[in-house]
Amino acid sequence: MKADVRLVVTADGSHTAVNQALSKTYHSIHGAYQESQRVYIELGLLEAFKRFSDCDLHIFEMGFGTGLNALLTAREAQTHQRSVRYTAIDAYPMPLEDARQLNYDQFLGTNYLEQLHMSAWNQSILINPFFTLIKVEETIQTYWPRERFHLIYYDAFAPTAQPELWEPEIFKQLADWLYEGGMLTTYCSRSYVQRNMRAAGLTVEKHPGPLHKRDILRAVKPGRPGSLASPIF
Repeated sequence: MKADVRLVVTADGSHTAVNQALSKTYHSIHGAYQESQRVYIELGLLEAFKRFSDCDLHIFEMGFGTGLNALLTAREAQTHQRSVRYTAIDAYPMPLEDARQLNYDQFLGTNYLEQLHMSAWNQSILINPFFTLIKVEETIQTYWPRERFHLIYYDAFAPTAQPELWEPEIFKQLADWLYEGGMLTTYCSRSYVQRNMRAAGLTVEKHPGPLHKRDILRAVKPGRPGSLASPIF
């Protein structure tokens, strides 16, 4: 089933989409680009490049949505010439006719967005020489990976819209999917979300957020970064 969305321009000039059923935006209205850049690229990807400097990165995204996080990651992978294998799940993908109207390629000077959205589901698709995309049309409750991840972008809709995606058992599941030293980043810093992450065995760090967002979270799985024990489930 496709999501029912409408596009809006955020304060930094980049698009976001409003999920009509949930009445929630996919990104901050104060700036979709600046939010994704801060939460997922600066706090997540660039740190993962440093922590796991001698291996290809495996990244999991909860909520492919507009494709902005994947697009920014593909750009950085090519810039840094680091191989990234990127798995994204979305139970209700954005319709292609809406995705084609997103302005991210024009805004960023890239040319990946249509390919990201047009790529076949459940297949490994090479987007550029350093970025491979696997999209899965499934819920997080039913999905189970065949490999662990160095980094998780947790970009689910807000707890007010989908509280079931912020419960302790979800974070326990995600913690199991991470390599030792792996990280999870998210825009949501609510106290009970932090408690649920800690209950899953993750170490929670609060960091300054993007514009109009005081705090965001990076949760780290204890252990030595670079340890590749038990890579396959």
